[in-house]
Amino acid sequence: MSLIDLSAYGWDAAWAASADDSARCGRITRVDRGECDVVTSDGVVRAISDSTRSQGAIAPATGDWVVVEPGPDDKVAIVRVLPRRHTLARRDPSEQIVDQVLVANVDVVAFVHGLDRPLPPGRLERFLVLAWDSGAQPVVILTKADRTELLREITLVVEATSPGVPVLATSRVDDFGIDAVLQLVAPRTTCALVGASGAGKSTLVNLLLGHERLATKEVRARDSKGRHTTVARELILLPGAGALVDTPGIRSVGVWADEAALDRVFSDVIELSANCRFADCAHDREPGCAVLGVVPGARLARYRALRQEIDEMFTREEERARLLSRGATGPRRGPRHRR
Repeated sequence: MSLIDLSAYGWDAAWAASADDSARCGRITRVDRGECDVVTSDGVVRAISDSTRSQGAIAPATGDWVVVEPGPDDKVAIVRVLPRRHTLARRDPSEQIVDQVLVANVDVVAFVHGLDRPLPPGRLERFLVLAWDSGAQPVVILTKADRTELLREITLVVEATSPGVPVLATSRVDDFGIDAVLQLVAPRTTCALVGASGAGKSTLVNLLLGHERLATKEVRARDSKGRHTTVARELILLPGAGALVDTPGIRSVGVWADEAALDRVFSDVIELSANCRFADCAHDREPGCAVLGVVPGARLARYRALRQEIDEMFTREEERARLLSRGATGPRRGPRHRR
């Protein structure tokens, strides 16, 4: 008899169809030190990664659905990672052309920002590019809303930068806004919380759970910066709702994304560019540019920088693919598509 209902974690008929009937399947709730916590129908197991077998070159990530089998030394081993849906990834800060999967099989990506500090528009744009590229629904959550000095200002920044993306304000004072966030995490769905250290992600998880599950730390008074409280990406099931993934604070947001995700974040630039004189207008100094002088200069500069970063990523990835085709193992992620 099953001890755990995996459907609460998102297991469905499509996942079942991708695995053998006899396979023991589960979802990774935490990855650290080369081992994973995997929730299965008969309990949580500690599993090692067996990359020499059917798992291949895919490194397991928090949120993955996997097949586990008995391994060496009476341990449980992950032998297969099931096909992923809606993967949140960034460029690995230690690599130039390799992606780092932050969370697999995510439905909502919530960018969490604390209202005790300014919000650089460029940082928000980068997170939104990653969120749209994942295929999940982006959301912005502003924590510490009891500090009202920046609430209106940052709300306007978010609305100007990402029109149509939901913006929620929360506070641990009287649990303000918590019910609205809970509605985002519907049963059998997964929401990933991303943002800088000290933004209030762990505090938000505790408020949603209704008890202190995750450790929290105070931020520095002089600059509102926090230390990494969360050290691993952990998937947590909310009672009566879906799953949350709390992630460590992200300092570097290297973009690993299709151009379509960039175009969606900068839809104002794309719409105006249809009226440029030249189809390949770079919106820099070209005559007849319909974007220059309309889009604020700082935002346009960020758009050009991100597009250059993505173009360079494509160039490096194509060169890597050519080298790998000469006999090395294939890349860890499928090919990207230029528009």
